[in-house]
Amino acid sequence: MATKQQGGPKTAAKQKIAPATGKLGVMVVGMGAVATTLIAGVEAVRRGLAKPIGSLTQMGTIRLGKRTDNKSPLIKDFVPLADLKDLVFTGWDIFPDNVYESAVHAQVLKPETLAKLKPYLETIKPMPAVFDQYYVKRLNGTHVKKGKTKRELADQVIADIRAFKKKVDRVVMIWCGSTEIFLEPSAVHQTLKAFEKGLETNDPGIAPSQIYAYAALSEGVPFANGAPNLTVDAPALIELSKRNAAPICGKDFKTGQTFMKTVLAPAFKARMIGVSGWFSTNILGNRDGEVLDDPGSFKTKEESKLGSLEYIFQPELYPDLYKNIYHKIRINYYPPRGDEKEAWDNIDIFGWLGYPMQLKVDFLCRDSILAAPIALDLVLFLDLAKRTPELRSIGIQEWLSFYLKSPQTAEGLYPEHDLFIQSMKLKNTLRHIMGAGLITHLGLEYYD
Repeated sequence: MATKQQGGPKTAAKQKIAPATGKLGVMVVGMGAVATTLIAGVEAVRRGLAKPIGSLTQMGTIRLGKRTDNKSPLIKDFVPLADLKDLVFTGWDIFPDNVYESAVHAQVLKPETLAKLKPYLETIKPMPAVFDQYYVKRLNGTHVKKGKTKRELADQVIADIRAFKKKVDRVVMIWCGSTEIFLEPSAVHQTLKAFEKGLETNDPGIAPSQIYAYAALSEGVPFANGAPNLTVDAPALIELSKRNAAPICGKDFKTGQTFMKTVLAPAFKARMIGVSGWFSTNILGNRDGEVLDDPGSFKTKEESKLGSLEYIFQPELYPDLYKNIYHKIRINYYPPRGDEKEAWDNIDIFGWLGYPMQLKVDFLCRDSILAAPIALDLVLFLDLAKRTPELRSIGIQEWLSFYLKSPQTAEGLYPEHDLFIQSMKLKNTLRHIMGAGLITHLGLEYYD
């Protein structure tokens, strides 16, 4: 039962979280730019060659109690997270290149950095992947599983998971693969029974990402989706997540342009500044850009990127400010840029008495450099959720919305896209499970 500290915030009983002992197996779907940057980065940090910049789990702190208490431990010292030295990586890819070869091809990390990590990276070789070009038109996989039905393919992934479980103590799966064509929930996604029948009959509504998710959740393995695909955000897989206490958390890593939108839009709304138009364009030349050059895959990404402003601005509550926003997004494949994406925004705003103003943002970002620490944090936090009774029983981990363009919520509940609300939600969840007082930022107690 919740209690209240004298003059302080509410607290809850500390939960009986299982310790993070032994090895944590990380199964990565798609050993491309993001995955190889993640794996190489973790190894560089483990060897003392670099700092885990961008990772909240590794570098972030969490305030406990009053500001005057001066108590802000590192998050990794406050909650029982797996240690980086205990992470063991494996995964699948549609090409046979080992992680070193794939990282060289991705051209995200400097050759001299990869050279130091080469002996380790060469030991990680992908398993054949589940792939169907119908869902990703611009790729042609050569290292793929064979099966007459999607059920057979799911069983092969399950066999991979079970074999890996024998080598580690716990497992988490994360999708770092490409964006699939746009799919909407259909009858096959409504119940677990219908979904499993769809696997047997090769229902076209079941994409490869859902085969992986089904396999993971069937084995009680938490699953994170780093792409905007229709994957676990369907009743059938939510049902499976709850049944097998396998946490899920929504989709699409929030890296460049959308990250900036969820910072700037809350600022405009907080000051009641109106917005008449928001034009966003991107150029990038990595494999993700090549895939998104297909209209079907772009539609999936577009839907993910468009949603944030609508939910942040709440035009139904503020029609004078946000009802008539013209919001346009473009993504252009431009090979010379590689992974060094340019995200450009033109924002038309208006203030007092309706006078117009403009803001222009040119974010010269590195997609995989921003995504890798997000992937790491999701892996570690999902493992924590799996070991926490209250969290693993609810399926959807809304508190991880901080990392995602399309946060997942309970049915009928709108998602929070405001980065600062998401940050507060994440840290208060950590305080809650550890029995520490929640931080409301009210602050009146300092003026008694």
